Amino acid sequence: MLERLQVSSNMSDTPSTSFSMIHLTSSEGQVPSPRHSNIAHPVVAKRISFYKSGDPQFGGVRVVVNPRSFKTFDALLDSLSRKVPLPFGVRNISTPRGRHSITRLEELEDGESYVCSHNKKVLPVDLDKARRRPRPWLSSRSISTHVQLCPATANMSTMAPGMLRAPRRLVVFRNGDPKNKHVVLVSRRITQSFEAFLQYLTQVMKCPVAKLYATDGRKVPSLQAVILSSGAVVAAGREPFKPGNYDIQKYLLPAKLPGISHRVHRKGKAKIEKRKSGNWKVSIITSDFPNAGTSSQIYIVLYGHCRSSAPIYLYGRDGTRFQDGHEDNFTIMVGDIGIPFKIRVGHTNSGHSPSWHCKRIELQNMNSGEKFYIPVQRWLAQEQEDGEICREFPILCKGQPVLPVTTYKVYITTGELWNSGTIANVYLSIYGEKGDTGSRKLFRPKNSSKFLRGQIDTFFLEAVNLGDLCKIVIGHDGLGQGNGWFLEDVVVSDPTTNHEYAFFCHRWLDEGEDDGKIVREMYARDKTISSMRKKLELKRKETWAAESWKFTKGNTLQFYNKLSGGFVRLHPDGTVDAAGEQTDRYGLFDVIFNKGNICVFQSHEMRHLSLTFDNGMVGGGAHPELQVLYQPNRCMLLESVLLPGHTLTVDRHGKVTDESSAGYAEISKEFLVFVKGVFLSSAVVILATNLCQALCLQPNGTCTGAGNQSEQSHWRVHRISSGICMFESVKTAQMYLRIKDGYCNGMGTGDTDCHFKIKKNLENASISLESLKSPGLFVGLQPDGQAKPVVYTKDESVCFYPRVIQFGRENPMGMSATPSQGEDKTTPESKARCSSLSSSEKESKHLCSNETLLLEENWKVLVVTGNTGTQANVTLWVYGYEGVTGPISLTKDSQEKLFLPGQTDEFQVVLRGIGEIYKIRIGHDGTGGQPEWTLQRVTMENVKSKKTLNFVANVCLSRNQADGDIVCELPVMKEGEPVFPLVRYHVDVYTGQLKQAKTESEVSLCLYGERGDSGLRLLHRSNMPVRFQRGQIDAFQIEAVSLGNLQKALLHCEASDKSQYWYCEKIIVKDPGSSSESIFTCERWIPFMSQGLMHSEIELYCQEMQINHPPKIQEEANGSFV
Repeated sequence: MLERLQVSSNMSDTPSTSFSMIHLTSSEGQVPSPRHSNIAHPVVAKRISFYKSGDPQFGGVRVVVNPRSFKTFDALLDSLSRKVPLPFGVRNISTPRGRHSITRLEELEDGESYVCSHNKKVLPVDLDKARRRPRPWLSSRSISTHVQLCPATANMSTMAPGMLRAPRRLVVFRNGDPKNKHVVLVSRRITQSFEAFLQYLTQVMKCPVAKLYATDGRKVPSLQAVILSSGAVVAAGREPFKPGNYDIQKYLLPAKLPGISHRVHRKGKAKIEKRKSGNWKVSIITSDFPNAGTSSQIYIVLYGHCRSSAPIYLYGRDGTRFQDGHEDNFTIMVGDIGIPFKIRVGHTNSGHSPSWHCKRIELQNMNSGEKFYIPVQRWLAQEQEDGEICREFPILCKGQPVLPVTTYKVYITTGELWNSGTIANVYLSIYGEKGDTGSRKLFRPKNSSKFLRGQIDTFFLEAVNLGDLCKIVIGHDGLGQGNGWFLEDVVVSDPTTNHEYAFFCHRWLDEGEDDGKIVREMYARDKTISSMRKKLELKRKETWAAESWKFTKGNTLQFYNKLSGGFVRLHPDGTVDAAGEQTDRYGLFDVIFNKGNICVFQSHEMRHLSLTFDNGMVGGGAHPELQVLYQPNRCMLLESVLLPGHTLTVDRHGKVTDESSAGYAEISKEFLVFVKGVFLSSAVVILATNLCQALCLQPNGTCTGAGNQSEQSHWRVHRISSGICMFESVKTAQMYLRIKDGYCNGMGTGDTDCHFKIKKNLENASISLESLKSPGLFVGLQPDGQAKPVVYTKDESVCFYPRVIQFGRENPMGMSATPSQGEDKTTPESKARCSSLSSSEKESKHLCSNETLLLEENWKVLVVTGNTGTQANVTLWVYGYEGVTGPISLTKDSQEKLFLPGQTDEFQVVLRGIGEIYKIRIGHDGTGGQPEWTLQRVTMENVKSKKTLNFVANVCLSRNQADGDIVCELPVMKEGEPVFPLVRYHVDVYTGQLKQAKTESEVSLCLYGERGDSGLRLLHRSNMPVRFQRGQIDAFQIEAVSLGNLQKALLHCEASDKSQYWYCEKIIVKDPGSSSESIFTCERWIPFMSQGLMHSEIELYCQEMQINHPPKIQEEANGSFV
């Protein structure tokens, strides 16, 4: 509720004027006018609160439910899906404890609260906590802690929330038209979500609003950034930002002074009310030299022994305040703050001339007549003195000590993670036993650039002494590209006591990382040994989490000592040293026992010997249990479990010694661990860039070292020769890491640009990747984590720490295909595959013969066309027991002369390392003037061995004939029988019941099993007249060579706009030959948004496979389309 109050404002040379400010009160406490008491109306409207399952931080939404607003229960679910942020929308409403589900509108009770969830499982919510949780904008005003306890402070806890529950005024300019602006009140009603706020601005501005910008052109990406903005935004549609004179000076001021209620009192109580309200006269004297005046908005904050005021803006309507040599007088009412002890004065740094030099401030209590003089004589300007636009000054009171002004030294450490720096504006507020500093912008560090990765920035913050510090609040405004920030810690030094306060963070302030918060509250710890010890222990835990995979049972390890420059060896006589070469056979150890960090390391060469401590001596004895103790530098100590405190220690010559036999500079207990067999062919590895980040392929083909160590950072190794490998993305097959034309990305096709020489860095157990085609260029990282080619400098930007997810095989079977031939997708080990195949088909036992294809083989392919030719593009895939090559485009210079009726066309193809062939897939893309094609036969002949494979087809590949498929699969024939039969899979596709779940877009499906995949097939011919309708089950058939047990399915839907998005509930695939049924649950919208990008396809795993194959990107898909 907005109320107005007349406040007098006098200047020395102008008559008095009046102005109004906003009284920040809640508008939700109004009681609707009662109905007429003589008329009995049934209750037709229910006022109900809905909360989010398991989330006490969500403040809830209030909804009025009546027959006019919601005609059906589904309509209510759709409406709540837009208001309650759930991954797949609101699909279930339950009572607060989740015991009873609501299925009809009639079951909802007026005035009650309910919990929303996206499935039947409901997590209880503490409604009391959710109801009293402050909104995001409430944290933008600071409330000081009191100086001393007094009776008046007893109500502090109840007064502070009332002061903070204030809607904020925001000036909204139209993009490119500064004269077209509106002042809006940022309240709870319009900020349920960022999308809802944009819709509200669309109505206010009377033009489409799709994006918001700060007045300097930086994008405002979220509601939190709006709240933390400078008080003005520029509303734009789809067009880019247009610069303009967006002056916010006249529009940001409150319409009423904070803390005042406009009430009418009887004359007898007027004096009491006046005394409680705290009526003050404020005189601001601006210095009299040129350019001392300001165009900014001036505000003050008064601190008293009982409480502090909110920021009070001093403003006159004629715009002539705070000019050179002028005295400006104001009368303000701030409530009962007690005896004042300090004042904060600042400005908004707005207008054409924001700099200001203040000479003096005078305060007079209008009730008691006390006067206070505050000599200022300071600049409040970013280009003057220390650049501060906010300053604090103590107030001298008789009988009260004067608090000194202290310049706190603030050290802010940005983390070591890639892309951990920020360009956003960072704000800090320090709290102590004597108040707070208010929110201060940190903009003038000692370094030329601030908040860079791994950097310590030093700032000076001047304030009236706060006494013992207790906490800080630090955050940023979320503006600018790459605004996320990983804050390591903050240290505040008080020069008056020489005491340092440490505030440990070690977390992201990033809407896309961690918990999504960009403001954090941290409590003080003394910068003592205990604080440093906690930080060290945390680093050790992170290091162990990153390195513990090396000690998995079955791994073969080497231990390297930097001091001696040698590897640990266990000799046949049981003696140990650290002077071995990397190729020394006595320096290999197998992990034969692992429990936590306790391991047994057995000699790989001599199985009867293990690393042990016997009677304090290291050797090969009977007590082999050793404890692995990792240090933050990725080095480890080997300590005896039987004799705690006894560790493997060597001198600079590699001889085993103890701490007492030499100086500490001449001994070492730290060892680096290397794992053998990391880069074998078909291995899946993570190339970690630090303890918790890894090299990751992004959707646009670029690579970043700031990726999470998840499946998106998995790379498959293709070993070319000893020490030379290629790295293919597991998540996005057929995309390889490469260095080409001065760029480093993941857009390689498997050619020589993708060949890398692996250089081992013994000093930190990392590797570096050198381009084989461009010697001297390595894969490196920029500070923001983006990959680029660099020259090797032993810098950490070229260091990667490999971590094996799946070990490969010892003998590589081949290479990936060249760009013209497609890519090889290496399958699991041949032995396992052959075993699986022979068990399913007795007569195919000869498929696991010792005959394997050469590394690279040339084949002649003959394609015989029937009575109908085609002008479409024809493509071939060839599947072997060791991999697949394809797609291979069957083209020649004279494309129009290919695939004519009755014609035989010959092609030359190269197959690399796919093993013995068991099927092919051939088809066309349906383009050209004659898209239909009758395929009669395909013959493949090995150019060298003359081995011939015949594939009889006799099929018509056409959308308009037969089953409507334009792709077919053909198995290899052995003695007149296919090695694996053709199977016509029955596919039932369930479209969901949600509103607008149907689609007219094309949907494709690829099935994956033990024996490869079916390829991406268009679901074209349904049993229903119209495909993919709401609540409908469409039946399709996919013919493919038997895939064995199905494992996963890839579902693809390319929609042009939101109206064509599709909600798939599930897919059921039936194999008529075995009567088996595989269920792939989807329950989400396609396409969907993930990590800021739209994804048109999703991987679904068979239900019984989900334990071993956790969902990939589908878990990130927030199916929010309604």
